[in-house]
Amino acid sequence: MAQPFLLAGTGLLGLVTGSFLTVVAHRLPDGESIVRPGSHCPTCRTPLRPVDNVPVLSYLLRRGRCRACAARIPVRYLLVEVVTCALFVAVPARVHGGFAVAAYLVLAAALVALSVVDLERMRLPTPIVLAAALLGLPLLAAASAEAHAWGSLGRAAIAAAACGAAFLAIALAVPKGLGLGDVRLAALLGAFLGWLGYRQMAVGFLLALLTGGVVGVALLLAKRGSRSTRLPFGPFLAGGSLAAVLWGTELSRWWLGLH
Repeated sequence: MAQPFLLAGTGLLGLVTGSFLTVVAHRLPDGESIVRPGSHCPTCRTPLRPVDNVPVLSYLLRRGRCRACAARIPVRYLLVEVVTCALFVAVPARVHGGFAVAAYLVLAAALVALSVVDLERMRLPTPIVLAAALLGLPLLAAASAEAHAWGSLGRAAIAAAACGAAFLAIALAVPKGLGLGDVRLAALLGAFLGWLGYRQMAVGFLLALLTGGVVGVALLLAKRGSRSTRLPFGPFLAGGSLAAVLWGTELSRWWLGLH
């Protein structure tokens, strides 16, 4: 069991990371710099003072409004910070090994940002997927060296190739169903889940398909969409994969009826 001080530290890191991810999700799809200008109100563009830039607390104290123009700040800013914090506590509580924890924290941060962008823009930006790969995959290699588990890297490579190829085939067969962003994300998730095990990989993708299907059927029944309505699949891939990282072993045993 991870030490409480470690979890508190990663939780604080998650709050800071979540605040940064709101900037990434807002600016990167439009090709804007994520460094300059500094944080500002999205409505009046007044620069935020340090006291107004404290994750979660600033939003609650200002009641979700800009201090300068009183415009309402989207609640997604608060949700991203809270969700990222929760994931940064959950990952070290469930994943073992220093390098492995770091790798899956990188993955969690990337999936939060990708989910926000996909929900708002129906896009999965390549720079975020590439950043997760460039930062996370070397950490997985280091984790393999740390645990002397080199077979995990081979499994990760096989899973990445298989998941990427499967999603590419679907994207080519049904062009309006999946985009190349989904293909790239599937390959990345295949590597991370495959490193943990093939069962975790199966759990992650099955959960994504099941939850995506349930939401799609619910929208049809509620007459909020049609069979031609496109759903952003990135959030379902993200949710299924994170569930597999945290509880993949237990879920696979439950599905297979093992004890």
